[in-house]
Amino acid sequence: MAAGANGGGTPMTRAQVVDAYFMEHRARLHDVAAFLDRVDRAGAGDDDFRMRAFRAAVAIVGDGRPDRARRVLELLSDPSSEPVAKAGMKGATGAHDPAKGGG
Repeated sequence: MAAGANGGGTPMTRAQVVDAYFMEHRARLHDVAAFLDRVDRAGAGDDDFRMRAFRAAVAIVGDGRPDRARRVLELLSDPSSEPVAKAGMKGATGAHDPAKGGG
């Protein structure tokens, strides 16, 4: 549970968490919806591994089960434990591509 945002070191109540963080996360949720609308407006096509992972993550967020943050992070992370000899590209893709192996 969050602590400290209520001015002390005690855990916040549910109402305090909502009061403190709702508007910030409302805006983030709107950003996600707008992103998905832009993808849809871009026309027909198959989702690549990133969009399949993104849609699976959105489903996790809405499933009501515990540990959503951990489960989303695990979904989007590369599960391999061995280092790669050479990166195939500069930068990160933001999601694990199962076609590339590693889990």
